[in-house]
Amino acid sequence: MAEMQKIADANGIKITEFDAQFDPGLQTSQFQDAIASGKYDGIVLVSINGPGAIPDVELAISEGIEVVILNQVVGTDLKTSDPQVEGVAASVMAAPYRSGVRFGELTIQACEGINPCEVVFIYGIKGIPLDDAIRLGFDDTIAGHASIAVVAEGEGKYLGPDGGIAATQDMLQINDSFHVMVGADQSMQGAAIVLADEGMTGQVKLIGLGGSEAALAGIADGSWFGGVFGAPADEGKFAMEAMLDALANKNHQGGIDPLASAPGGGLITAENVGEFTAQWGG
Repeated sequence: MAEMQKIADANGIKITEFDAQFDPGLQTSQFQDAIASGKYDGIVLVSINGPGAIPDVELAISEGIEVVILNQVVGTDLKTSDPQVEGVAASVMAAPYRSGVRFGELTIQACEGINPCEVVFIYGIKGIPLDDAIRLGFDDTIAGHASIAVVAEGEGKYLGPDGGIAATQDMLQINDSFHVMVGADQSMQGAAIVLADEGMTGQVKLIGLGGSEAALAGIADGSWFGGVFGAPADEGKFAMEAMLDALANKNHQGGIDPLASAPGGGLITAENVGEFTAQWGG
């Protein structure tokens, strides 16, 4: 939002914020009210319910409002960053399936020379489409490596380290010899705390999703193996630049993956961690 505001201020654009607090029904009401008001030339949408938002996105476009999708898929295909509603000006996100592929690529690196390589997979919220797509991308990527096996799963909830702490403690009661753990940065922060308390720092290779300040610090000091970068500031910048282009020039930019131009394609390791700057989590 801070990056969006910079561009808005420099170009005479007023931003009005609506926050549905993760309530899909409230977001739908807010979206419909914004369209009906006739006050807005453009809407940047971070959708809570991707498929459910399609009719209102179509309505906004039919009313002449430019729409930019940010961070979350609006549609049913979780493998692509491309817009899935005709007329959308831009869709700015790393597709969830692609994030899972990146997870898998790092896991293959972490498992090099380990046979068998036992992996623990920590979902954010198991069963939601986003996490299912991440897992599918992960599974598809490691499928050709018979030495790699997911031996346990957990759930971290995306709400800070507590979920990762609980999940890691549970894992260690069952199996204290797994080699790799993957999950969102928040969960991996919790895992790092438990492993440090157990004197196991460095024994399990942690791979995060998010590129937070904690992740970059952990990768730099060796307590984490790697991570998939997260770029919320870049996403906001690209989204508002796309909105400005749509409003001023009627140009539509399509799908924008913010990690496409990141070092290493967004894969952070000890070798390139110095090329990254955290955009959140400080």
